[in-house]
Amino acid sequence: MIYFCPTPIGNLKDITLRTIEILKSVDIIFAEDKRNSLKLLNHYNISTKLYSYHKFNEKSMAQKIIELENSNNIAIISDAGMPGISDPGYVLIEELIAHNIEFRVLPGANAALTALVLSGLETEHFLFYGFCSSKSSARKKELNELKDVKYTLIFYEAPHRIKEFLKDVYEVFGKRNISISREITKVFEETIRINTEEIQGIDLMEKGEFVVVIEGSRGTINYDIKSLILQEINNGNSKSKAVKVVSKKYNLPKNEVYKESLDL
Repeated sequence: MIYFCPTPIGNLKDITLRTIEILKSVDIIFAEDKRNSLKLLNHYNISTKLYSYHKFNEKSMAQKIIELENSNNIAIISDAGMPGISDPGYVLIEELIAHNIEFRVLPGANAALTALVLSGLETEHFLFYGFCSSKSSARKKELNELKDVKYTLIFYEAPHRIKEFLKDVYEVFGKRNISISREITKVFEETIRINTEEIQGIDLMEKGEFVVVIEGSRGTINYDIKSLILQEINNGNSKSKAVKVVSKKYNLPKNEVYKESLDL
C-alpha cells in the first residue's frame, strides 16, 4: 500500500497518531527534503528508510515508486502539510490511478484551511488558488481572472514576494477585506485582519510562509466611471485626485479608473 501522509506545518505535535503509526510501519518513506523530514522523524524515533521525492525528480521517481510498491509498503510526505497541495504528490497520484494501483490519503494539518478559519471571512464557499506567478505581469493576469469570483480566495506566498503580491492584489481587486497569516502553529504565529488598501501602508515582517485570505467579489455595479470622475473634478479636485477619490469611494481598481480618465 502507498500512504500519502500529511506532516506538521510548524508545531511538531500537530501530527496524528495514525500518521506516526504508518511512518513507523512502512518499509520506505519518500520525502520532499530528507533534511527537513529527518527532524520530524528523529523527534518521533522513526528510523524507516528514507528516499527523496521532490518536484525536480517527481516524474522519474513516480515510476520507481510504482515498481517498489509491488513488495513494499510506502509512505509519501512533503516538508509540511498535505502532499499534492502546493507540494509534490499529484504526479504520482495521477500515475497510480492510471495503473489502477490502490493508495490511501491520511487527514492532517493544512495551512490553507487553518488560515481560512482564522480570517473571519466567509467559509461556506471558498477557492484555494495556492501560489500565483512570481512575475508581476503574469500575477496580475491571474488575479484579473479571479477578481469577479464571489467566494473567499486563499493564496500562498513567499516572504520575499509578499509586499509585491499585496500591491498587485490592491491594484486589481481594489479595496477588500483581507487576512494575512504567517508562521501558523509556530511560536511567532501572527494574523493581520485588515483591508487591501490599509495593508499597503504596513511594514510586514518578511519571515515565514504566508497564507493570504481575501474577501470574494461582492458583485460589480456598472458605474459610469467617466461621469464620476467629472463630478469630482467639478467639485474642485484635480484629475489625478478625482481618480483616487472615485477608486476609493466606489471600491473600483485604481488602474481601471485611471484608464477611463485618459479619455477626458
